Amino acid sequence: MIEGSDSDARLIEGILRLKRERNAIILAHNYQLGEVQDIADFVGDSLELSQKAAQTSAAVIVFCGVLFMAETASILCPDKKILLPDIHAGCAMADMITAEGLRKKKKEHPGATVVCYVNSSAEVKAESDVCCTSASAVNIVEKLPEGREILFVPDQYLGHYASTKTGREMILWPGFCPTHARIKSQDIVRLKQEHPEGKVVVHPECRPEVIALADEVLSTGGMCRFARSTMAAEVIVGTELGIIHRLRKENPDKRFIPASEQAVCPQMKLITLENVLWSLDEMAPEVKVPEEIRLRAKAAVDKMLEVG
Repeated sequence: MIEGSDSDARLIEGILRLKRERNAIILAHNYQLGEVQDIADFVGDSLELSQKAAQTSAAVIVFCGVLFMAETASILCPDKKILLPDIHAGCAMADMITAEGLRKKKKEHPGATVVCYVNSSAEVKAESDVCCTSASAVNIVEKLPEGREILFVPDQYLGHYASTKTGREMILWPGFCPTHARIKSQDIVRLKQEHPEGKVVVHPECRPEVIALADEVLSTGGMCRFARSTMAAEVIVGTELGIIHRLRKENPDKRFIPASEQAVCPQMKLITLENVLWSLDEMAPEVKVPEEIRLRAKAAVDKMLEVG
């Protein structure tokens, strides 16, 4: 155990040294491993990380997340070097839609406004009118002009949630997050019985029947803010397990109970201290969105950031 701690200390020392030498900033999503969150300059949800990437003066962004997030940083910061420590860190939901598939769907619904969840490839964003995150989906949908069809891609559950909150009918792409789909309504019912005073917060990527049982439906950034402000001593958390590390670290006086121990995203766990150090040392793997795609995708991302 001591040996492991010494090893981590050496890795962290190397990361911090290289970060200074490379003029780099490390961004980590709330679902990352605890030790990766701890060495990051900023930890947040997709919207927060997108904004931070756009604002930073650093020359290099080490994105501890998954591919679509690094692509979003490349879209916003073409002059910066975007590193994804493990190029295999993808997103199952993002893989459920392709640009070709979206173009075909758009032909079936000419004139429809395409709202694209940021959990998608740069090519899919480029085929969309406006992007959104889980934090901004409702706000963006309710501000769309009336009288046009809305095609929401690729997350059917986030789209369904935005539809119920805004009253806007939408055509929903049949994608979903396998990690959030593992959280079942019976999990929530059981935990509410075991912790009757606890508050239930779930992510809008969850199934509708899970959302119906929640006290709050929030992005991961929203969950962190809720955890700080709530008077509840116990919080049942319906999202990927990685966020529990941050919640417990920031709120040691409160108890955070995962809605399901099965809610683990294997892609998010591919980033480690070892490959963060390697990435900074080798300045690879670099994520660079081709300019033609970047410009079209940026228009949709810019609209998201304006609202978000």
